[in-house]
Amino acid sequence: MSQSTSEIRILPLAGSHDVLTEVLRNGAREMLARAIEAEVAAWIDDHAHLKDEAGRRQVVRNGSHPERTILTGLGPIGVKQPRVQDRRPPESRETFTPAVLPPYLRRTKSLDELIPWLYLKGISTGDFPEALKAILGPDAPGLSANTVTRLKSAWEEEHRTWSQRSLKGKQYVYVWADGVHFNIRLEEGRQCILVLMGATADGKKELIAIADGYRESEQSWKELLLDCKARGLEVEPHLAIGDGALGFWKAMRQVWDTTKEQRCWVHKTANVLDKLPKGSQPKAKGMLHEIDLAESRENAVKAFDLFLKTYEAKYPKATECLLKDRDVLLTFYDFPAEQWLHIRTTNPIESTFSTVRLRHNKTKGSGSRTACLTMVYKLMESASKSWRSLNGSELLREVIAGVIFEDGVKKTTAA
Repeated sequence: MSQSTSEIRILPLAGSHDVLTEVLRNGAREMLARAIEAEVAAWIDDHAHLKDEAGRRQVVRNGSHPERTILTGLGPIGVKQPRVQDRRPPESRETFTPAVLPPYLRRTKSLDELIPWLYLKGISTGDFPEALKAILGPDAPGLSANTVTRLKSAWEEEHRTWSQRSLKGKQYVYVWADGVHFNIRLEEGRQCILVLMGATADGKKELIAIADGYRESEQSWKELLLDCKARGLEVEPHLAIGDGALGFWKAMRQVWDTTKEQRCWVHKTANVLDKLPKGSQPKAKGMLHEIDLAESRENAVKAFDLFLKTYEAKYPKATECLLKDRDVLLTFYDFPAEQWLHIRTTNPIESTFSTVRLRHNKTKGSGSRTACLTMVYKLMESASKSWRSLNGSELLREVIAGVIFEDGVKKTTAA
């Protein structure tokens, strides 16, 4: 028998009548009715000046529409919307639609967000009816595994639309680039998802692009960057942060020739330690941190040289791995110290992908490349709502203006 991919245990609700929930539901129903009535009254008052030749109002109330049920976090709530009649000629009529109750609404926004959240966090489609009944109560109608199937199709279209959106007028001071690999159950080989994230002039992080690439090849990255440029991203970033994958850097030089490079210290540390015996790794890791956490470039250079002298005789591969990126590992010293935490690594992307990997592992991999790409998009879109702004965001304006920073401090001209 196949087992559920979910690790979340769903407990059914007690069968007894929940008085508190019923009170809250009735209160919500009454508040909704009052809000709609207020909108109707305001609409009719705004059109009170419209009268026919006999002096009769042209926009009036005319009963109510049939009651419909809205599924909410408190369970199903029945609502009636007043009907408004516009007696003017057809070409002049306006349709009244309350802002609080859009046409055809069947589920609240919070519930529409709950469904993809459950799926993306690991609930399998087969477990959905039980999960939703446990959360919303046994009377919750219209929700099943088919709901998720329809949602996934909608997400694919949403991702296509998002991938074609205009980037005209956008400016990203920093960009982070990374490629993450996934297994695909129903297709051969592994899939590489290319991710580009940026920091705007006011310090907010934004997802710029997500694309299906061939490994982390130069051509795949070039196609992604050129696509962003074709959609209006004309201003080059001041700094790009990524790991040592040559594909991105080769492609970037062909599209953004003024952008500075910063290698990710997390990736570099892992790569260097991988070339050392386990017994030497704790000490070596500490020495590497002495470099990237140094208060000044001068101190970082001293720590860098000390590491090379310590390990170059016995472990030349480790020191060569570090030495080849010496300059681009220390680029962050030319930017505000308040932002070093953000620009030394690709952590803004890596931390988000921990959630993506969790879902991927629970489902034993996506069934197709399209499904995987869509899942990554939706998870990162969800995560982006909680991304915090960069430290010292106000300093980004000075970076854009070309102000020179030395060891993270704005350089002042002597009088």
